[in-house]
Amino acid sequence: MSSNKFLDYIKTFLIDFLETGVITVAIAVVIYIFISSPHIVVGDSMYPNFVNGEYLINNKLSISLSQLHRGEVINFQFDPTEEFIKRIIGLPGNTIELKNGHVYINGKKLDESAYIPKNVQTFGGEFLPNNVKIIVPQGEYFVMGDNREVSYDSRSWGFVKKSSIHGTAWFVFWPLSKFGFVPTVTYTTKGNVMYSHLN
Repeated sequence: MSSNKFLDYIKTFLIDFLETGVITVAIAVVIYIFISSPHIVVGDSMYPNFVNGEYLINNKLSISLSQLHRGEVINFQFDPTEEFIKRIIGLPGNTIELKNGHVYINGKKLDESAYIPKNVQTFGGEFLPNNVKIIVPQGEYFVMGDNREVSYDSRSWGFVKKSSIHGTAWFVFWPLSKFGFVPTVTYTTKGNVMYSHLN
């Protein structure tokens, strides 16, 4: 191979390599901004379902393409320095009340035994004391951690705006023992109780 042909070959290879690299980076940026992003769980507020140091992939499309649902786990920016991970309990327009250690949605007792132990009790905080009813504003959500005794959440500091939500917990990729999709939660109402189910 002549030196000119060799130089042409190297030039073509470098151009192809750079084009591939630029396209790959562009796709990665689009995925990160619009589709999904990693999130590290910090603290024990979502124990035992999500533990400190666990790595998640968030679904960002769920924020823009569909309505958020009760039971979904979200991560969001509540203050400039810290991201939170909590579970949606109250949807826009819902009336929330905490009494006798239980959550009531629109006057119906919320059975959360699908994702927290039956003996766990939920008590009020600074923002929502026990035996007080509040209505979730439009475009906002009432959230709580699964580890109710230690979770710092809407009971203490109020609602989460939809614009602050980064994504819903979609996939666990570390630790490997929990590798897989995050279970979805649905609810069925019988009488005055809303029962939770894992799917």
